[in-house]
Amino acid sequence: MSIFDLFRDNSTTPKSAHIAKERLKVIVAHERHQRNAPDYLPALQRDIMDVIRKYVDIGPEQLQVDINEEGNYSILEVNVNLPK
Repeated sequence: MSIFDLFRDNSTTPKSAHIAKERLKVIVAHERHQRNAPDYLPALQRDIMDVIRKYVDIGPEQLQVDINEEGNYSILEVNVNLPK
């Protein structure tokens, strides 16, 4: 490392503060989405999990339930990762 390296702008490598800021944006967006979710969503997710477990053994991390608003409609999105 030379003395000139101290004065150069190393903007080609991402700064840790920038990476942390991007991660924080993702976390905040996720938390906002969870906060705006209806109260019945966790109970609905448990019920769906119970029905699926009658036929296939899955864990809670393999089921994702979301409600998306599009115009005047609410769309229930259910993603299940089934074992092979």
